Amino acid sequence: MKIQESAENYLETILILGLSGGPVRSVDIANEMGFSKPSVSIAMKNLRLGGYVRFGPSMHVELTPSGREIAERMYERHVFLTDWLSALGVDPAIAARDACKIEHALSVDSFAAIKGFARQHPVQ
Repeated sequence: MKIQESAENYLETILILGLSGGPVRSVDIANEMGFSKPSVSIAMKNLRLGGYVRFGPSMHVELTPSGREIAERMYERHVFLTDWLSALGVDPAIAARDACKIEHALSVDSFAAIKGFARQHPVQ
């Protein structure tokens, strides 16, 4: 099932915030993404209804298995594309911004082809 880019961004942000090992709160998501708390609350409700997140103890946001799968896919793409564009000589800040845009548009097949090409043709 295809979800919207904004939902993918929320899920990826939840994953990244969770990598620190602490609980993820809606306010943390709002601060990280630069969105208002009410906007994040609406998004979390929609993600919960879609089965991508659940709320744990003390209302901490947790990814469901399907939410984690999407978040990890977006994060892998983001890291790979940022690193690859940077290796090609793109300013790291620009590479990160561009990767964030590209990661949502690529099909699974196209991303696999780019990864395969990059591995066979490493940037010197």
